[in-house]
Amino acid sequence: LNILVDTGSSNFAVAGVPDPDVTSYFNPELSSTYRSEGIEVTVKYSQGSWTGVLGTDVITMPKGLYGSYTINIATILESENFFLPGVKWHGILGLAYDALAKPSSSVETFFDSLVRQAKIPNIFSLQMCGAGLPVSGSGTNGGSLVLGGIEPTLYTGDIWYTPIKEEWYYQVEILKLEVGGQNLELDCREYNADKAIVDSGTTLLRLPEKVFSAVVQAIARTSLIQEFSSGFWTGSQLACWDRLEKPWSLFPKISIYLRNENSSRSFRISILPQLYIQPILVIGDNLQCYRFGISSSTNALVIGATVMEGFYVIFDRAQRRVGFAVSPCAEVDGSPVSEIEGPFSTADVASNCVSSLSFHEPALWIASYALMSLCGVILLVLVVLLLIPPRCQHRYTDNDVVNDESSLVRHRWK
Repeated sequence: LNILVDTGSSNFAVAGVPDPDVTSYFNPELSSTYRSEGIEVTVKYSQGSWTGVLGTDVITMPKGLYGSYTINIATILESENFFLPGVKWHGILGLAYDALAKPSSSVETFFDSLVRQAKIPNIFSLQMCGAGLPVSGSGTNGGSLVLGGIEPTLYTGDIWYTPIKEEWYYQVEILKLEVGGQNLELDCREYNADKAIVDSGTTLLRLPEKVFSAVVQAIARTSLIQEFSSGFWTGSQLACWDRLEKPWSLFPKISIYLRNENSSRSFRISILPQLYIQPILVIGDNLQCYRFGISSSTNALVIGATVMEGFYVIFDRAQRRVGFAVSPCAEVDGSPVSEIEGPFSTADVASNCVSSLSFHEPALWIASYALMSLCGVILLVLVVLLLIPPRCQHRYTDNDVVNDESSLVRHRWK
């Protein structure tokens, strides 16, 4: 089965029944080692969802890790907008932290199981090779997932690390964005509104609405295109050029500044237009059509495949950091389409761009809403009691007991 590698979720799941949009599926009845836990699980993503049953089975790794390992696996029985027409994958491998695992964090993740059983280092790395390739193209371009370490042949130059701010998603701290070398001049907390994460399972670079609007305006202002359809920026329209003409020279590069491990320093990762102006469709013999590889988001800044295809990305869980290095496969027509530069001073940004008030776990959200509802009901009762006129008076005698419990609300007598 082909599996989607997703650093933005934590469940390992595969198609468990036939589906019109998948060519293969896992039939647990034919596995002598599969054990069902009988627990139903539902996982929702920014696009699509699935429901299945948790179980365990035994895996072996084709290279490097010898032996068999028992891991949790969900068999997908129903899904909605998850398996899509034309997709080449039949399941998903969630590589984020167990805090995101469903139905609870007690479900050990695939990678945690490998670290525990195979005794490999708590680090993995990912090279996504698709820069400049047609989005709808078939086949692969030799990307790599390295479990337990770093492969020196998959990057050039130095690895630059940024701290993981919280261990659920791979949440990082973004300090600023530049378009064509010009700072957007936004408050750095706008970039981290709700959260900023590194997520291989998200196709585009997703930006909070205010940041997205500023980026689009800056690109339109600095590009060599005078007028451009708004539908291109929102993703509802493609832009087409003659196949002999490469439109990338018309657009600026985009830089994302990340805080370095030394908090007084930062570094920037930059993507050239070849990564965010993406070929998607050929019309006739003469036209090549492109989409905008950036979209708006209501709840996060997501460094997705649009950016990750330019870099070798190291998820160093042992030292709680994410590393970026230039990937040698990030080339179009023989020229690099990604850059890393630094260090830079952080004197011009706040010491902390991430809000300290965050209710990340669904249980915390539920608890907060329940408490607010309870407070609202109590307040309403008190208001009603204050508005009702007293109908009788009671004269207290020595036999009346006024304790802390009764006096607290009714009389406040001691």
